[in-house]
Amino acid sequence: MTVTTTVAELRELLASDTPPVLLDVRWALGDPHGRAHHAEGHIPGAVYVDLDTELASAPSPEGGRHPLPAIEDLQEAAHRWGIRQDQPVVIYDDSGNTAAARAWWLLRYAGLSRVTLLDGALGAWRAAGLPLESGPPTGPPPGDVVLRAGALPVVDADGAAELAVSGLLLDARAGERYRGEVEPVDPRAGHIPGAVSAPTGENLAADGTFLPAEELRKRFEERGAGAADRIGVYCGSGVTAAHQIAALEIAGFEAALFPGSWSAWSADPGRPAATGGRP
Repeated sequence: MTVTTTVAELRELLASDTPPVLLDVRWALGDPHGRAHHAEGHIPGAVYVDLDTELASAPSPEGGRHPLPAIEDLQEAAHRWGIRQDQPVVIYDDSGNTAAARAWWLLRYAGLSRVTLLDGALGAWRAAGLPLESGPPTGPPPGDVVLRAGALPVVDADGAAELAVSGLLLDARAGERYRGEVEPVDPRAGHIPGAVSAPTGENLAADGTFLPAEELRKRFEERGAGAADRIGVYCGSGVTAAHQIAALEIAGFEAALFPGSWSAWSADPGRPAATGGRP
């Protein structure tokens, strides 16, 4: 399936008789002002999506900081966003799609196939000199899409531990968090024993677009993807890991998400933590 849409392709789609739903997932760790950023300037027609309340359920030690929402809640949100059956969806943020990928993954997990990320995110739209609109978001006509969970693979903590031994488990966090040098938000520092470091930021070129497929494939093969029967990904709370899954798909690999990620793993005192640069 196609993972990305270019700015040029999006312009054509928006001018067509069947324009896509355009979702703006403005979110970053430590920045709770996504709605205000959207109001300051967004791609015309884009609907604001709140990651904390619409793309996740309430945090818990067992589920982590961003548990997956119930499929009924996600469908209700998709109706608010105006998604209709068989309508394409294009998603972006202002951080290289590291947050937008959460919405991309969830909608794909819920059975939608015509869902893509705007390659280069909002930065690419700005770089093309295209207009933004400002003001508070307005609600589109309600959608009618029907969602069903399970179209993409997931693993729980036991499954992630098993993958770290018998498959390939990638840690999508920054290297210093993987090594346990810093831990700004979760209960303990370190990584799941056996997991391989593969920071999400390394999926992107300097302009915020995904690296070419052959470069991504080489990157993941160097971390063992070519020889692995099964691949899993985790991050801090299951958000940027979705970006890693998108990059893996561009490279030709399928991977399962560990939704609770390190936030759930590290909250369980019975789970071991490794530190340093080696799995």
